[in-house]
Amino acid sequence: MSCKTLQMIGYKPRDYVKLSEYDVDERSNTLGSNVEPLTYQRYSSNFQDEHFQKNDELDLTRTKTELKVLGMTCAACSNAVEKALLGLNGVHFASVALLQNKAVVEYDSALVKVEHIVKAVEDAGFTAEALGREVSSSIFSVNGSTATDQFRITGLRCAACAASVEGLLGTLHGVSAASVGLPTGIGKVTYDPQLVDRVEIMNAIKGAGYEAEFIGRGRKNNVVLTIAGMASDEDGKAVQNLLCEMKGLKIFFLDPMREKAELTFDPELLNLRTIVDRIESFGRGRFKACLADAHDTYVSDGKVEAIILLRLLRLCLIMSVPVLFLGVICPRLARFHDFLSFRYGPFFVVDWFKWVLVTPVQFVVGKRFYLGAYRSLKNLSANMDVLVALGTTSAYVYSFFALIYAAITGLWLVTYFETSLMLFNFILFGKYLEVVAKGKTSEAIGKLLKLAPTSAILLSLNIDDNCLSEREIAAEFVEQGDILKVYPGSRVPADGLVIQGSSHIDESMITGEAVPVAKGVGDKVIGGTVNRNGVLHVKVSHVGSEAALAQIVRLVENAQMAKAPVQRIADFIASIFVPIIILLASVTWIFWYLAGKFGLYPLSWLPHGTNLFVFSLMFSISVMVIACPCALGLATPTAVMVATGVGAENGILIKGGDALERAKSIRSIVFDKTGTLTRGRPSIVSIHLFSDIKLTDFLELTASAELSSCWLFPFHSKDFYLVSSFSLHAIEYHDS
Repeated sequence: MSCKTLQMIGYKPRDYVKLSEYDVDERSNTLGSNVEPLTYQRYSSNFQDEHFQKNDELDLTRTKTELKVLGMTCAACSNAVEKALLGLNGVHFASVALLQNKAVVEYDSALVKVEHIVKAVEDAGFTAEALGREVSSSIFSVNGSTATDQFRITGLRCAACAASVEGLLGTLHGVSAASVGLPTGIGKVTYDPQLVDRVEIMNAIKGAGYEAEFIGRGRKNNVVLTIAGMASDEDGKAVQNLLCEMKGLKIFFLDPMREKAELTFDPELLNLRTIVDRIESFGRGRFKACLADAHDTYVSDGKVEAIILLRLLRLCLIMSVPVLFLGVICPRLARFHDFLSFRYGPFFVVDWFKWVLVTPVQFVVGKRFYLGAYRSLKNLSANMDVLVALGTTSAYVYSFFALIYAAITGLWLVTYFETSLMLFNFILFGKYLEVVAKGKTSEAIGKLLKLAPTSAILLSLNIDDNCLSEREIAAEFVEQGDILKVYPGSRVPADGLVIQGSSHIDESMITGEAVPVAKGVGDKVIGGTVNRNGVLHVKVSHVGSEAALAQIVRLVENAQMAKAPVQRIADFIASIFVPIIILLASVTWIFWYLAGKFGLYPLSWLPHGTNLFVFSLMFSISVMVIACPCALGLATPTAVMVATGVGAENGILIKGGDALERAKSIRSIVFDKTGTLTRGRPSIVSIHLFSDIKLTDFLELTASAELSSCWLFPFHSKDFYLVSSFSLHAIEYHDS
């Protein structure tokens, strides 16, 4: 079923339902008939939530409405619409989503009407239409608390984009801190829920012309699930009704089209594993629920962008082969001279054939650059799209008019269709490499996440602590207080305490120490470490964001998002780069044109069929197309991502670009223990032979000694910890 069909039957992009905390079974009496399936409505029940209180000083009669806004082409356009809306008396909040061509306005209906809002948008130079969705919203406050949410932001192309989103979020009333990582596309916002909520933050991001998706708060009672199997409207309604019936579920967003559900629940009444079990059992195998992985989402988004660019690049390459053959190779071969000069009536056939091949590329592939350039120029700014559009269009338009001129006068002029085509090839190839490189930089976090096991053995105990049953569950659904069974050779699923058994744990991934640590009853174990030789029963103490491995991953993510001081300089240069390049290109054209007019260079330099105008134009185009401001904005954050990622893989945690930049002044490093500098496992570096024994036999014994000291192995575990194979040539042999 298509998204359009779902919308026709009542599905909305995000469904927001708030359930009563004190008695979910009485929700029908509390909410009454207002609970309509899949209706965009913020429900505020009449109870006093222990986390929320009504703020009587705030206006509780504000109304939100959505507008369809046409004619916007860039972030500056959306900002102009926002400015016009916020200038109306009675409008408290306005955000414009550039890509969706929508605006969300929160206003006092007693002071301003929808007609006034529409007129304000039209006066700003755009077309507006009310979508007829008006939602009265209640405002709640949180007692002296702040929340930190993370959002996946798509559409960020350069440092200026990330900076604009950061600046926009920083201006929101109630937001105390905001940071946006350009390579990762993750925005981290700390705010006061009393003054601003998550929906308003997402609307603000969308108003800047980007897509925003909530990916987590770092709290175990606030999660985002992927629910596969909602293939019809009945499935979506069934899942929503099931969630409404769950006692302890406070708030949920349901997005059937994207198969996502965001849940906020009371951990004292409900846990994540229970929610997943009920969803999967309810669907009789039709539904499969799992935690949405923000890292996988980012990687998949990058792959989609890479696929799109690769398809466009292939189209360019396919068209380039015949065009280059006709425009570059044929003129250098005598046998093709008659073919190149062949005319059909007033038309030079070869040039028109090149025009037919280049035109689809110019307007199909170039569409993304033209749209970006139009949005930028309309608001008196410029970006890389402007440079590409100017360079390619100049070559294409001149060549086309050269064809018309030749058809009218019969005088042949040189065409430059291949110039436009090759520029698109170079730019798209660079963009493709950029997307692939950004994807590579995220692999470090993925490798850290893979240190955690994918499954765990959950034990059910009776009152005498005897095992009644055991079952395998996904490690992401392990809860605090669970009793887990850890086999030899497998990784510990979560942080906890040993309640039964004894073993040795390889903690080199955390401490760097090569020697396994003995563990017994009452000892702490860390999730992701390797159990060497004994069976352990572990009571889970920390899960999710509180686990040690999760904190390491979060530290690396925060480091990758932190901006280095030098990046501020790069961002400033990037902001003025394009106008300066356009100015230099114009000066270049004027210089070469005037120099030719005044005879400062011989006219023999001009190729056959060209004139001073075209000759100077080629130099101007060269200046524009070789300049790219994107590298300025991407170089520093990409370097930080690579450095922090590689460092984390080798046990070195770097707290951001600022630390890296200051590290250049370091002259000495003092380590507190030798274990910090080890590989995490012992290895033989030299041997001495004192007895009369064959060298090959002695080397075999030596290899066995090293291998045995590295691993006490039961081989049944799928999480088996691999060790490097013994290498004879790496040993320094001393014959004594």
